[in-house]
Amino acid sequence: MSLLSSAAKTFARKAFSATSRRNDIAVRSVTTLKETLEAQVPVKQQELLALKKEHGNHVIGEVTIDQCIGGARGVKCMLWETSNLDADEGIRFRGLTIPECQAVLPTYSGKTGDGEPLLESLIWLLLTSEVPTKEQADSLTAELHARSELPSHVVPLLNTLPKDMHPMTQFSIGLNAAQTGSKFAKAYADGVPKTDYHLYCLEDILDVFAKIPEIAATIYRNVYFDGVVTKDQSLDYSGNFCRMLGYNDPSFDELMRLYLCIHTDHEGGNASAHTTHLVGSTLADPYLSYSAGLNALAGPLHGLANQEVLKWIQELSARFASEGKEVNAETITEFAWETLNAKKVIPGYGHAVLRKTDPRYTCQREFALKHLPDDELFKVVDTIYQVMPGILTEHGKVSNPYPNVDSHSGVLLWHYGFTQFQYYTVLFGVSRAVGGLCQLYWDRALGLPLERPKSVTPEWLKAQVSK
Repeated sequence: MSLLSSAAKTFARKAFSATSRRNDIAVRSVTTLKETLEAQVPVKQQELLALKKEHGNHVIGEVTIDQCIGGARGVKCMLWETSNLDADEGIRFRGLTIPECQAVLPTYSGKTGDGEPLLESLIWLLLTSEVPTKEQADSLTAELHARSELPSHVVPLLNTLPKDMHPMTQFSIGLNAAQTGSKFAKAYADGVPKTDYHLYCLEDILDVFAKIPEIAATIYRNVYFDGVVTKDQSLDYSGNFCRMLGYNDPSFDELMRLYLCIHTDHEGGNASAHTTHLVGSTLADPYLSYSAGLNALAGPLHGLANQEVLKWIQELSARFASEGKEVNAETITEFAWETLNAKKVIPGYGHAVLRKTDPRYTCQREFALKHLPDDELFKVVDTIYQVMPGILTEHGKVSNPYPNVDSHSGVLLWHYGFTQFQYYTVLFGVSRAVGGLCQLYWDRALGLPLERPKSVTPEWLKAQVSK
């Protein structure tokens, strides 16, 4: 991670203090994840009931025809606990920015700020709104390892799938197959009261977190290698996942910790998170809900973007190498205008919400500056970063000319020999489970209803403007 200044670390600790102050009493009296949540649920339930009772008719926005036919951009109609996306400053996880998370969340070394945060620590933060101790994060690591065994039929099923089937299709199949172990589905069938839904939902959520690394790794090893998956549960979640994938490099472990953390959540309106929430609102269990989210993530406009970035950079490099030209600001500008004039987009630039450089891009750039400053593809990406905003601003057809998270992640993976870019979205899928399912826990704990927005016809819209 980046070397944060003392001032930045102080600011991050203050931010954490403000975030967790309301739960100080609970923090002193409980230590486990379940105990922490048990103390919080009744309080949050009462807060939400009071808000609805006292201010249920308060208007928080309006909807224009442009929003109605334009993907509901900017329409405020979802309750989302775990993160908030600001157009100018980017994502905040439970109120903390990415640099603040890097400053306060426990790391593998145990020294806060020394290395990237453990994914387990971010899971704890997203579920509870509290920064865990290293001991609490380690206890969650141990629990996830203990829950990780797959139903006996899942790996044999994955082994039968065609190698040319897209890895995301296989991932969805594998998670659906593991649904036979759903504790929520069984409890619902047994008639458990609504007030206990969240308890069984949490069981499934932790099981899904625990099981998807082996599903994902089995797909990777089957499609590209010998099918052998080797675990090392003496490591944390990310380190063990790297071993299952077949990588044994502490630096790559750090990249995986960073990658999995920053891709977890991007508030509720993105396609995979919203799909998980929508399907979950039907009381489908977390396995089925997140499998639906994975199918949304597989779409080219969502989770496939990082591989499109890498392909564009490689095409650029190959083109000018064949012409005996250096890849520099001038040739990148030439290639970018050719792309734009061909009515194509520059992959990795722009965002539906953000209007500044994505902080998830920035932290990956800082990782590259620390771990691979001389990598040739990184140098190309860095030069693109210097010239592309100006090109897109001059082009004038984008609202945000700055890089997003996808603009950098593929290059980092490629540096470590992870060159199977068709698989990259599966890594995204392992991470995004955390955000979507942490929110699904609170959907059930707060008793949120079936989502059912009102649709309108084109004729109705025309009638509104003809009045």
